[in-house]
Amino acid sequence: MSCFSCMTLRRKDVRDYDEDMTPRSIGSSESGSKGSSAGARGIDNNGQKSNVARSFTFKELAMATQNFRESNLIGEGGFGSVYKGCLDSNMIVAVKQLNLEGLQGNQEFIVEVLMLSLLHHPNLVNLIGYCAHGDQRLLVYEYMPLGSLEYHLFDLEPGQEPLSWSTRLKIAVDAAHGLEYLHCKANPPVIYRDLKSSNILLDNDFNAKLSDFGLAKLGPVGDNTHVSTRVMGTYGYCAPEYAMSGKLTLKSDIYSFGVVLLELITGRKVIDCTKKPGEQNLIVWSRPFLKDRKKFVQMADPLLEGRFSVRSLHHAVAITAMCLQEQASFRPAISDIVTALEYLASQTGSSDSHKGGSFNQTSSPPLRRRDLENASFDVFSSSF
Repeated sequence: MSCFSCMTLRRKDVRDYDEDMTPRSIGSSESGSKGSSAGARGIDNNGQKSNVARSFTFKELAMATQNFRESNLIGEGGFGSVYKGCLDSNMIVAVKQLNLEGLQGNQEFIVEVLMLSLLHHPNLVNLIGYCAHGDQRLLVYEYMPLGSLEYHLFDLEPGQEPLSWSTRLKIAVDAAHGLEYLHCKANPPVIYRDLKSSNILLDNDFNAKLSDFGLAKLGPVGDNTHVSTRVMGTYGYCAPEYAMSGKLTLKSDIYSFGVVLLELITGRKVIDCTKKPGEQNLIVWSRPFLKDRKKFVQMADPLLEGRFSVRSLHHAVAITAMCLQEQASFRPAISDIVTALEYLASQTGSSDSHKGGSFNQTSSPPLRRRDLENASFDVFSSSF
């Protein structure tokens, strides 16, 4: 695959990408520069009123981050750096400073501001403001205190509590709701294009929000079946048809969502060079397990210590397998995924605490039950 990682988050990873800025605040010469951006065709937000984001001066944000002090750095990558800051109002925020050495950084700024000014949902991060001063491009987001899903799944620090099965399902449901909003509520639909565990942020109650819309694209309209674009994203999460041809559809996001589900189930990174050959790529490693229902339990994250319903795990793996179908048309719609995941999450109940506790599930989802139980798990018949 020719995908690449756009942002590598630090261990204390907290990135916030927010949603409150009117396109006219950026300047007409920039906001209309790309036909693929949100501003080019507009998004119907179902009558929701857009909140105008605050325009910050560079001095204000420099003061908020203590001159972008190293100790406040919470994320960095190809598009720039993210700092924790404190505004004059004592509000804690995350400040994303884009690297504008290349054109991509400025384009990402424009796209993200346009997207977040028009898209509003509880499972999308909230934009507080921005700064476009000289060569500086900064975005100010709500602070998500628990950081990213990635931080809570991999390489846990000593004493760090692993996510329970019920919490993992809750996070999956929240992320699915955010994606459902982009695919089904926005008009035209929005293709996220960069769904991954590091872009799912968590608040103190483990409510999940999608972040980082710099790579988002408006979906196909009319008789068009896809959007053709240069391949961008993160290696391991990109749908095969997108990686090979640049053809982007809503189902490309479904594949990426399936990869995130696989991470939630297994506790494994999508790419882990510390593993032995054959296990470094999560999708490749999962092939034999997804083909054999008897091996599903072996996929479970060892940190769960068996604290999950086998039936619940089986259904979660079935949903994951359908999302990872090689042929895009065979992947389910996000609305069906939401229905299935909501049921699974509801069955865990309150008996499963965050730390994890055994629970029993005696019934199967009434919706899509047949699909889940009879799903074909031979989803990797073609080469990866």
